[in-house]
Amino acid sequence: MRGFGIDLGTANTVVGTPDEGIVLNEPSLMMVRIKEPRRALAIGQDASDLVDRTPTGIVPIRPIRDGVIVDLDTARTFVTAVLAQISPRRHYGIRPTGVIAAPAGATPLERRALLEVGHEAGLRKVGLIPEPVAGALGCGIDPLEPRTHLVVDIGGGTSEVTALCYGGVLSHRSCRIAGNDLTSAILRYLRAEHRILVGELTAERAKVGAPDTADERSLVVEGRDAATGRARLVTLETEEIMDAVRPTTTSIVQTLSTCLDDLPPRAISDVMAEGILAIGGGSMLRGVPQLLEEAFGLPVKTADRPLTCVAEGATACMERPEVLAAYAASSTAA
Repeated sequence: MRGFGIDLGTANTVVGTPDEGIVLNEPSLMMVRIKEPRRALAIGQDASDLVDRTPTGIVPIRPIRDGVIVDLDTARTFVTAVLAQISPRRHYGIRPTGVIAAPAGATPLERRALLEVGHEAGLRKVGLIPEPVAGALGCGIDPLEPRTHLVVDIGGGTSEVTALCYGGVLSHRSCRIAGNDLTSAILRYLRAEHRILVGELTAERAKVGAPDTADERSLVVEGRDAATGRARLVTLETEEIMDAVRPTTTSIVQTLSTCLDDLPPRAISDVMAEGILAIGGGSMLRGVPQLLEEAFGLPVKTADRPLTCVAEGATACMERPEVLAAYAASSTAA
């Protein structure tokens, strides 16, 4: 196994290899004992299945927040467990290399933390690539061509818009309002309007599972009645979900749309011809592409694989070292 392309997202961790493609796509979550925070009892989907079901003393931890590492020990434990799950025999041979996707707006300290975690988790050599660049490459766009591409990435913890061209970043905007805030908006709406309490995972399923067809306009949500404490079912219309998240999505889009102000005329001409590429889980939410089109005044195309294209691009960088070198230099200069 030559190496891994890794997208350490706030909501999900996706890993790919040049030979096998995507080999892992699971929640960025692990279960630990309070007295043993450096040992993972369960990670990924196994940990997600245990949410709200664990006995006293076992807690869920998200090692990535807003797309970056906030605690080195926790992140090291998580990444080590992920790599062991994918390649349990890696210690018996040559250690693999890795390319990790990082937010385009990550600080030098945040980038250094990602490099340290990769090395300490067992990777022999670690490179970093900005997430929008990796996403574009994963969607078949060449980030080195002399043509401007505009990528909007609405992830779990961070929303970013980046204009890239010829191995560099022309303009960038980001905000710490993203998919997790959309989930929180649904939680608040259900409590205020329907007097029902639901878990984070239920709200997440309501967000991504909102029907988008004329034949299916509603979905059923299970929860606990806020007044009686008893189990209750609520039928939500699709428009209700859209109303619940609209203020948050509008805030995200308005922040990101200012990226266009920094672009030179010829770059804007390129974007007008090509349109905007939308990636990340937030881009899958019904109505978001339309909001982006209205705010930017440009056509928007959602990636065919918005949840995995960043990891696919990071993996492709192992075959395209010139892309990694160009944007690594660009990030260092920034």
